[in-house]
Amino acid sequence: MFIADFHVHSAYSRATSKECVPEFLDLWARRKGLALIGTGDFTHAAWRAELREKLIPTDDGLYVLKKEHRMDSETAGAQEPVRFMVTGEISSIYKKDGKVRKVHNLILLPDLDKADALSRRLETIGNLRSDGRP
Repeated sequence: MFIADFHVHSAYSRATSKECVPEFLDLWARRKGLALIGTGDFTHAAWRAELREKLIPTDDGLYVLKKEHRMDSETAGAQEPVRFMVTGEISSIYKKDGKVRKVHNLILLPDLDKADALSRRLETIGNLRSDGRP
């Protein structure tokens, strides 16, 4: 058994901390005892570039933070490295019975290349440049 959190956002999302970067996501996941976390916001091109720069793929199809980016902390757990899964949230907004409705769907992807491909498709129907949460 392991504990995971897939609903994560990056520093590129509105109303989130500028510290929502891989280094701090890894640090806080270790502090909370999480073994696996989502990357969040895979649709944001700059975020995908940062993920490519700071994460490395593992044999199990996930990613880990490169050692040079890992933050040491006396309060963070010393367990195995936190694994990252490519994730993002898609917000569907529509009207029904005169009211605005919003449905958020969490998407899990096998790798950053698939995130590139899906983002290209999503760009044809929505604005992905303004926020990490289209």
